[in-house]
Amino acid sequence: MRKAVVENKESHDLAVIALGGNAIIRKGERGDIHQQFTNTRASMKPIVNLLQKGYNFVLTHGNGPQVGNLMLMINSARESVPEVPLGVADAMTEGSMGYMIEQCLQNMMIRAGIWRNVVTIPTQILIDKNDPSLSNPTKPIGPFYEKEEAEKLAAATNWTMKEDSGRGWRRYVASPYPIDIVEKDAIKLLIKRNYVVISGGGGGIPVFYEKDKTLEGIDCVIDKDLASMKIALSVGAKTLIIITSVPQVCLNFGKPDEKKLSRMTLAEARYYHNEGHFGMGSMAPKIISAIEFIQANPQHKVIITDVENLEAALEGDRGTTVTAY
Repeated sequence: MRKAVVENKESHDLAVIALGGNAIIRKGERGDIHQQFTNTRASMKPIVNLLQKGYNFVLTHGNGPQVGNLMLMINSARESVPEVPLGVADAMTEGSMGYMIEQCLQNMMIRAGIWRNVVTIPTQILIDKNDPSLSNPTKPIGPFYEKEEAEKLAAATNWTMKEDSGRGWRRYVASPYPIDIVEKDAIKLLIKRNYVVISGGGGGIPVFYEKDKTLEGIDCVIDKDLASMKIALSVGAKTLIIITSVPQVCLNFGKPDEKKLSRMTLAEARYYHNEGHFGMGSMAPKIISAIEFIQANPQHKVIITDVENLEAALEGDRGTTVTAY
């Protein structure tokens, strides 16, 4: 018989936990569905432990590898089936990845003898249709390629291919700034009813307002860290937890003079970002999200770490914690 998780809202304020898409398809993997489920189950282990301790949170996730693979499949079949726009592919991966996360979390709760209802909300996120970034692709999606293969793909598909943080070449797409969350009231209502909500997957589904205030989709990908930050602000979360592939934020990452950071103040985060320490395809969106989240309320904090160190990071023993002072 399932037993409910004991809540402890006084000790554990609402948080948003943003899982990276690379936590579900890891570097060097082919990324078939069996690997994705295996990785998702591993990612959910500390999440279930947090539920047992009474933590209250919203889950978001990236989708860079997944939406890139989906667009590759769509491009390969373009002569046989109708083309699927990138904005619709965002929605498709939000549903498919939400399903994986939801089911893995439910099964692990059942095995642990606890229960919280879990629901995935395909989340529309408002952007400005005149955002200049729509004409400047900056967001990497899909697998990594060698330079020669990337050049062939660019010639065949008219995709924008760029080198990604020393890891290889990837397709880059437009990534406008998120303004508001269409489903924020529904998310807040479900939180009040003790649901674990999965929302904003892959940065959500980009939409804009027409002149008559109706909604229309647009082909781009919103950065999931910025979208997670906007969701956290929209639902009144006090903590934003960004899960990435490294245990801590570093200066001079991968260089002989690399320096790990266990804490950063708002001023330090702004300074290091302005000095160019963080790559736009990797750590920079996380630092920008941290800066905006804490600027909105000096009582907020941001934790950046990998999934293996999540629990220790919440205790202040691992990861990088960003605060106002």
